[in-house]
Amino acid sequence: MAADFGLGVDNKPESQDFIAGGYSFLVAAAKPGPILDKQGNILREHRGIPSYTIGQRKGLGISAQEPLYVTDIDPEKNAIIVGSQEELYRDELIASGLNWIAIEKLKRPTKVKARIRHLQRETEAVVTPLSEDKVQVKFKEPQMAITPGQAVVFYCGDVVIGGGTIERTRE
Repeated sequence: MAADFGLGVDNKPESQDFIAGGYSFLVAAAKPGPILDKQGNILREHRGIPSYTIGQRKGLGISAQEPLYVTDIDPEKNAIIVGSQEELYRDELIASGLNWIAIEKLKRPTKVKARIRHLQRETEAVVTPLSEDKVQVKFKEPQMAITPGQAVVFYCGDVVIGGGTIERTRE
């Protein structure tokens, strides 16, 4: 779609490269705020939350003893939270905006293979209905950088049974 609309970002290798691609209107509308560690200490100021994504390491501008990654984004506080790579791993998420393809709806906890990013292999998980349009996904093994707003897709063998939008993770 980016190519069809002539946005000039269709060949960008990373999602944060979209901002670097000259779309300053997003950054111009964004408000600077704090970059915090998990204890709430202010490490520096960020340039606006649209410039950051969960799992991002590049462009933080923070010197530390170990590499720091964006582990959370708090829009209510206009804050970016950073931590170690280990802090990026979660084994559970909540998804909504569900789209069931191979089934009418999910009626009970179901073993599936799930994928949270395009280049990732499917991973064993159990999907449990929470409401008509919300599920809990519990992965067999923790996944790195589960990101709210991105898709989670469910597979049974080679068949896509459905998917949804990641709302949040659970610790």
